[in-house]
Amino acid sequence: MAKKIQAIRGMNDILPTQSPVWQYLEGTVKDVLAGYGYDEIRMPVLEQTALFKRSIGEVTDIVEKEMYTFEDRNGDSLTLRPEGTASCVRACEEHGLLYNQTQRLWYTGPMFRHERPQKGRYRQFYQIGVETFGIATPDIDAELILMTARLWEQLGLADSVTLQLNTLGSNDARARYRDALVDYLSARKDQLDEDSQRRLETNPLRVLDSKNPETQALLADAPELHDYLDDESRSDFEALRAVLDAAGVKYEINQRLVRGLDYYCKTVFEWVTDKLGAQGTVCAGGRYDGLVEQLGGKPTPAVGFAMGVERLILMLETLEVIPAEVMQTVDLYVCGVGEGASLASLMLADSLRAEQPWLRVQTHCGGGSFKSQMKKADKSGALFALLLGETEIAEKQVAVKDLRGEAGQQTIAQSELAQWLTDNLS
Repeated sequence: MAKKIQAIRGMNDILPTQSPVWQYLEGTVKDVLAGYGYDEIRMPVLEQTALFKRSIGEVTDIVEKEMYTFEDRNGDSLTLRPEGTASCVRACEEHGLLYNQTQRLWYTGPMFRHERPQKGRYRQFYQIGVETFGIATPDIDAELILMTARLWEQLGLADSVTLQLNTLGSNDARARYRDALVDYLSARKDQLDEDSQRRLETNPLRVLDSKNPETQALLADAPELHDYLDDESRSDFEALRAVLDAAGVKYEINQRLVRGLDYYCKTVFEWVTDKLGAQGTVCAGGRYDGLVEQLGGKPTPAVGFAMGVERLILMLETLEVIPAEVMQTVDLYVCGVGEGASLASLMLADSLRAEQPWLRVQTHCGGGSFKSQMKKADKSGALFALLLGETEIAEKQVAVKDLRGEAGQQTIAQSELAQWLTDNLS
């Protein structure tokens, strides 16, 4: 017997029992984004490696260790996208979407990183990303945060997430702070953990992200980022906070919340939770005014965020806030036994779908007794079974059996069935 082939570690199948929750989450996100006037963009999963080396940085962990990179038959270096922002910028610039225009865009799809798989973090993982271009004022930063806050309300997660907020200041302010931080940490380099020592040489602001308790204790006396802010960044940050305060969105200012890449500036934010153990961040965003220029375009203000689909689904399941109807994928199950029953069942089901497109109707196929068909009707999760025998076919009737309630079974004229369903199914 040939050896069975299994999925690659960290790249998971989404089974039929799981997909309704994915559809619910994706549908809710799509509706919220549509309510704010955002347009969908779809990019390929495969890009030139140079795109990510230029945007993420050659000395970052993602590029050095985690990217799935290979040469194709032409000798070109290609990479499965590890994140969506760079691809979105590339697509917008390539198709002329940024010149003298503003864009509000969103996308969803798989990303790829060769990390150690763990619950809520996989090698093929799914993200929903939102990117805006051409708007420099903090009102768009506020809109993104208000939009995510509305999404948490829609999903029933609002009480389980906390907004952390910070500003990185201008590029000059950030550079001055970086120099001060490097001076402080260099004098204490021997007290840093190994990972922080490496980051001190390549990406010093990321030391602030360290999970090492001793490094965090050392940072207690480090220079404060807000002491180096420029006036414009302070003003923008206050304007952002004023909108959030007016909208009643609570937040915590976290001066250690940073981004390691130089094109990030001003606003950064994260929605975090304590419901998933160590995997605390469910949505992260910020302003990246320098990225478009870094990728060959003209200077363009930009701000966006990304959220991990698997982590959000894990939260929905952990908190048990998935509406019961989400798992209800079939309304009616049509059974038939006897001469002409198979054809009659298919025709009845199709007529119901044509008259009431909102109905989810599954027709039994494969024959079998009424008893065996009823078992499959019950297993389908349908609310009602429609039963067609030779008598019902001859008299143009249908027996309706309540599978989930106590209404029992009744016989209805086929001409009255559509109205009966409208009255009894919401």
